[in-house]
Amino acid sequence: MHDGSNPLLRAVHARGSRPALVVDGLTLSFAELDDRSAGVAAALAHRGLGKGDRAALVLRSSLDGVVCLLGCLRRGVVVVPVNPGYQGAELAHVLADSGAVLVIEDEACAALHALGPGPARVGSRALVDEGAATADAADAALHEDDLAMLIYTSGTTGRSKGCAHTVGSLAAGVAALMALWGVTDADVVLNALPLFHVHGLCVCLLGALSRGACTRLLPRFSPEAVVDGARRGATVFMSVPTMIHRLLGALDDDGAAALGSLRLVTCGSAALPAEQLRAFEARTGVTILERYGMSETLITLSNPLEGERRAGAVGWPVPGTAIRVVDDELWVSSAGAMKAYWNRPDADAEAFVTDAVGQRWFRTGDVVALDDDGCVRVVGRASQDILKVGGYKLSTREIEEQIEGHPAVREVAVVGVADAEWGERVCAVVALREGATLTLAELQAHVKLAEVKRPRELVLVDALPRNALGKVMKAALKARPD
Repeated sequence: MHDGSNPLLRAVHARGSRPALVVDGLTLSFAELDDRSAGVAAALAHRGLGKGDRAALVLRSSLDGVVCLLGCLRRGVVVVPVNPGYQGAELAHVLADSGAVLVIEDEACAALHALGPGPARVGSRALVDEGAATADAADAALHEDDLAMLIYTSGTTGRSKGCAHTVGSLAAGVAALMALWGVTDADVVLNALPLFHVHGLCVCLLGALSRGACTRLLPRFSPEAVVDGARRGATVFMSVPTMIHRLLGALDDDGAAALGSLRLVTCGSAALPAEQLRAFEARTGVTILERYGMSETLITLSNPLEGERRAGAVGWPVPGTAIRVVDDELWVSSAGAMKAYWNRPDADAEAFVTDAVGQRWFRTGDVVALDDDGCVRVVGRASQDILKVGGYKLSTREIEEQIEGHPAVREVAVVGVADAEWGERVCAVVALREGATLTLAELQAHVKLAEVKRPRELVLVDALPRNALGKVMKAALKARPD
């Protein structure tokens, strides 16, 4: 029922009765995953979807969600992962901008149902059932340059941009990293990351499947679930700093011993404080491997599997990646880089540079420093308008636009404040209208965005500091928001 043309799925086709996915007490073999995803591809074909059509996946981590994802990839339907915690305006923008013709959803996304008319919608369970009722073959013949995913990430203007990844860019980026980290079919990968994020979806899930490794999928993260997964035979755990922080706060000696059985723990999406890396090593005996990547480029830098894993550093270029540092900004050239921003030639012109020999470089916006041996350390963001909260990049402008709509607010600037658990927390610095009052709880209730984007701190000021040109001086606010 397949032609084997998609390099992301070849291992799924070939691994037979070996366990592929364990979730909610159920185990699916590679053969079963192959059959069910082929059915979803056929169901999509019956609905009139073919190569290049976009389908938005508004799903939490589940067996049916993985089957629907793979079915889309087999059919050549472009996957648009969407955070199920998004609220009305966020959802509406992604659906409209991507041109999605179908939404595959779970029942928990109430905000989606509040949008009213839009693309056709189908539940993930219903789509899998449709697929089970057909024996038709509907895999598309795919080429490396065919679009596979639109992964949306925030921009400094507040308008979320779609990172257009091809079959080739995803396959190249995933293959390079899995080889570097030595992932094989003997591994069991513990995935507690959300499947709407490039880290959990592309690196952790597709990476494991591409190597024939079994994935133990956690519907949600908790320290207890991670420890239990390690006790049940997991060998690899991929994390973000917030998870490491919570694990350290919850580990007893038995839990630490269980995590000590893992052969590899990776961490990324934001900087891991060096003291947390050392504390985790002291408790478990495992040295966390830090790496660096972004939605636009996948993973481009990594500490080594063998040898020194340097605290506070994100390592060296992975195979197939070249880097430059220009005016302290990291530039990346990689086979895993996206093709373009979806329908945003203006953003492409700002983000990409082609040098004199024709090599294309992506400007990451991250300020870095190099050790003497070329090891990269991320110092911060070139733009004060991008925050990193719990591994997510957030646009301050998007949050500011919501806050500006509150009747008590005269002007606002959103900045990131250092936070031990989240890396940064969202802080709203607000100047009120005359005679108005505002509490943090009132402000949080007003901001109709995903939970991670809502302010966690409110600072009231008489006026925002501005330079001679009238621009708000966010660096000064971030250093001392009070």
